[in-house]
Amino acid sequence: MAKETKITKSSGNVFADLGVDKPEELKLKAEIASTINSIIKHRNLKQKDTAKLLGITQPQVSNLIRGELYRFSVERLFYILNALDRDVTIVIKKKSPRTKRATHIQVTAL
Repeated sequence: MAKETKITKSSGNVFADLGVDKPEELKLKAEIASTINSIIKHRNLKQKDTAKLLGITQPQVSNLIRGELYRFSVERLFYILNALDRDVTIVIKKKSPRTKRATHIQVTAL
């Protein structure tokens, strides 16, 4: 007899689903890092060139690319986006009372 598989619907934040500390911050960092990595790939930058451009070391670029973000603050990631010629705009708005979901933080790359 086949085992029954239990499926749990995601909350939309894998870090929250896994029960880790500060899931919203981790999701935010991951989304920002993904955008940074896309820009680096699009520009065909080597890690050494990226490090020079961003004012960080090559090992730090490697950590960023691999998603090892524990040494990067959200603020530092914003500065890295600025160094990549990207503006960062933060929009704060009241949650719609009609929305049943929890409050959230969202990153949108244009």
